Parts: sequence; structure tokens; C-alpha cells
Amino acid sequence: MHAIESAPVELGTVVEMIEVSGEWFVRVVEKDCETVTTYPLMARAMAYAERQRKRLGLKKLDIL
Repeated sequence: MHAIESAPVELGTVVEMIEVSGEWFVRVVEKDCETVTTYPLMARAMAYAERQRKRLGLKKLDIL
């Protein structure tokens, strides 16, 4: 097994939503940290995503 070294990659701050197989995923990236939460209902995912968007000062929420 070989170790792979990579240079750090700076991720942009983003809030994204996507639906897969009836489940909603909200991805929040800030300060090179990524969190993904899942919701069975679009309304709950949207509420969480909008709170995160406002908290981070973003102008838009990406729905993929």
C-alpha cells in the first residue's frame, strides 16, 4: 500500500441540497469542513439549508 500525499485544497463556502431516491441531502461546506445531513421531507431539508445559508451570509442556496 502506498501513501498518497496531496496539497490542501481550499473549499468554497456553500450550501447545497439534492434529492436521491426520495431522501433529501443537505451539504454544508465552510472553512474546509464538510457536513452532510439527510431528511425524509423536502420541507425540513429546505428549512435547515435556509438557516445555514443565512448563518453563513450566502446569497443563494444550490439545489442540485
